[in-house]
Amino acid sequence: MSEWKSRVCEEVDRLESQLREVSQDLFDHPEVKFEEVHAVGRLSETLREAGFDVEVGVAGLDTAICAVHPEISDGPTVAILGEYDALPEIGHACGHNLIAAGGLGAALAVGAVKSNLPGTIVFFGTPAEEGGGGKVAMIDAGLFDGVDAAMMFHPASYTLVGRGSLAITEVKIAFRGKPAHASAYPEEGINALDAVIQTFNGLNALRQHIKDAARIHGIITDGGLKPNIVPEHAAAEFYVRAPETEYRDELLVKLRNCAEGAARATGATLEWSEVGHAYKAMKPNMPLVDAYVANLTELDWSIDEAPPAMGSTDMGDVTQLVPGMHPYIAICEPDVVGHSREFAEASASERGAQGMLIAAKALAMTAVDILTTPELVERMWDAFKST
Repeated sequence: MSEWKSRVCEEVDRLESQLREVSQDLFDHPEVKFEEVHAVGRLSETLREAGFDVEVGVAGLDTAICAVHPEISDGPTVAILGEYDALPEIGHACGHNLIAAGGLGAALAVGAVKSNLPGTIVFFGTPAEEGGGGKVAMIDAGLFDGVDAAMMFHPASYTLVGRGSLAITEVKIAFRGKPAHASAYPEEGINALDAVIQTFNGLNALRQHIKDAARIHGIITDGGLKPNIVPEHAAAEFYVRAPETEYRDELLVKLRNCAEGAARATGATLEWSEVGHAYKAMKPNMPLVDAYVANLTELDWSIDEAPPAMGSTDMGDVTQLVPGMHPYIAICEPDVVGHSREFAEASASERGAQGMLIAAKALAMTAVDILTTPELVERMWDAFKST
């Protein structure tokens, strides 16, 4: 291991108790998207104490952070990202407390030796990954302009590298019908709930004709008021996902066709809106991933064979703009799935803390590789432009 890699690993070891405390603090104070005030206060205070120039509220987001180490010189710019939003009701069941603490640890470790290294190191605190698209807003504000590598890790039930993600768009539909007495005068009504059900029926018929990895899943959010009133209004919400951003857009058209057909069949009026998060598919940068794998291997951490299941993340949008990666670190057994109460328990476990510390070291070591190896940066950009 090179001198600077050894130094950043020693720094993570020195920071261990602090990083554990940050992770547990965020776990104990779960905050949903765009409300991560406690997390931002804790992270920004720690970064300022370490000498970073910290700005909170960037990109028009009250809970977004941009922290730049003041030792800046010619060379590449490396961004280490942290997420910290929790899920409603089940808290940190996606392990974002560990992501924040691990990203913080990597940034602090590199910052401790930055005076000896070229380039720029920046920590981005990115809010609202769970449906708010904080990274997308930060991209639109130009915060990733000039970045040569964007890195983060995610806790999981497997250790995976080079894995992609599904592009996603959130869709809300509503139908307007005509109320009437459901028993005495049903013929006078137009049933908006029937239109929602017809949409689901059309979608279910469509499923056998879409690609295997694509997903369209939804819920009924309004089914009417009472059984004796023909529903005047009914609504549903869907997530449309696909491994390719372009195919996701094709599926959006197909879903809309199902909804428009249901409107024509029932006489209801369709209201269609694409809302919330619309994330692009992830494009892992393989030279960057290979460097991370070498460092993870040097830390004696094994890598698993990737299962086929994938989710969605606004990190996909980042990797479509600059070379990036989003590897996973195992913190629990394979039968524990994300967004479950069991995974929340793992996010506050000893195994979770160990995974977070390993991820912090591997990210910091990879940052050293990027800052000190111009050939790696060239390979990263070549690969980015060719895929």
